[in-house]
Amino acid sequence: MATDKQTCFLQLCLTALAVLISQSLWAQSGDIRCVEDDKFRQVCLEQPAQRIAALSPGATELIYAAGGGDQVVAVVSYSDYPPEAKQVTSVGSHTRLDLERLVSLKPDLVLAWRTGNPSEQIATLERIGMTVYYVEPHNFDDIADNIVDMAVLAGTEETGRKVAQEFLEGIDDLAHTYKDADPVATFYQVWDEPLMSMNHAHYISKVVELCGGVNVFADSPRLIPRLNQEAILIKNPEAIIAGGMGERNAHWLDKWRAFPELKATQQNNLFFVPPSLIQRPTPRLLEGARVMCEKLEIARQHRD
Repeated sequence: MATDKQTCFLQLCLTALAVLISQSLWAQSGDIRCVEDDKFRQVCLEQPAQRIAALSPGATELIYAAGGGDQVVAVVSYSDYPPEAKQVTSVGSHTRLDLERLVSLKPDLVLAWRTGNPSEQIATLERIGMTVYYVEPHNFDDIADNIVDMAVLAGTEETGRKVAQEFLEGIDDLAHTYKDADPVATFYQVWDEPLMSMNHAHYISKVVELCGGVNVFADSPRLIPRLNQEAILIKNPEAIIAGGMGERNAHWLDKWRAFPELKATQQNNLFFVPPSLIQRPTPRLLEGARVMCEKLEIARQHRD
């Protein structure tokens, strides 16, 4: 549902951008640069990073967006955007790293997924002296913050600030476009087996709200609640949005067509959004938000 907050989104976004830029400025002693990561720790480098390891697909996208792609020497599986990232050496999956191979690449900056990478393996990297920046964005400002921070650490500040500002301005445009839109009760399906959604604290829920949607599981006590089909039938959302398991694979929606009692099924409001656009907290989330907003607008048009 649209809120007064959305009506002044541009001012808030630009203010947040100014704050995160000021927080990310490096000290003027030599070329030392310091930022605060998503574990609220100060991360400093004596010079711009030259060899960067990105340990999640999202971190890979963020560092490339920040202008530091040329310095990336290690990624993990499914780091498929931008396309050139697929040519970078893989050091395992985000859930199990090949530490020997990673260490052999001698990164001077490691971008770690705070809740996605194995904590004991990241701790090992820190113990042997590697500089680790933890990534865990939860909202639009956090994404912009990560981009600017990574740009500072990579020495590509101008690019990072430009990308961050364009991202926030795009989000603001959507906020203004849909600020008076009629609410649409929405179920976003994060996963199929087990069935999962997300609560209000998740960035995807914030995209739903941005588009004038109402996340039917916003009040769940868990960030990623595990559900059963009965829970969705009880909530009876007006729209169901799923990402599927591939960019053109919408088969997760098929099961909901078997429930004609669902309002979303009755009104033909079963929608697919490519998961790479909505399930990674990167600048491409703006593109995913535009797609979601278009889908919820279609749902409004389907009303009697």
